[in-house]
Amino acid sequence: MIDSHAHVRVARPSLDLAAAERFYVDGLGLEVQWRSAESVAGEHDLLMVGPAGGGWHFELTRDDSNPIVPAPTVDDLFVVYLGEAPDEALVQRLVEHGGTRVAAHNPYWDEWGVTVADPDGYRLVLCSRTWGQAAASS
Repeated sequence: MIDSHAHVRVARPSLDLAAAERFYVDGLGLEVQWRSAESVAGEHDLLMVGPAGGGWHFELTRDDSNPIVPAPTVDDLFVVYLGEAPDEALVQRLVEHGGTRVAAHNPYWDEWGVTVADPDGYRLVLCSRTWGQAAASS
């Protein structure tokens, strides 16, 4: 069984790892956990970002010889439960680092947070609720 201490990796393709890094590291404040950009034939360039000491991270990949175009939908969400209203300075920093503030597909997320599309079009939701609150009322 998977327990609450299992580490989680979410992998996504990216067309521009430098742009993704600016958004997630300089904008959101995550840390680079690993980077591989040697452009070795048959291997992917990787950027792994996450919170220091956290139990999860994003693996963003790019294969120059066979690029995969990201295909996010309006419901591909990465939700961060902040427990308070998102700081407008953080939202502005995300926009300044390549994000686009967008209306949520599900109005729940507009009521309880702010949605910002990353440079590849995947959506980040900064939610004002905590996980316990959100799970109980969803």
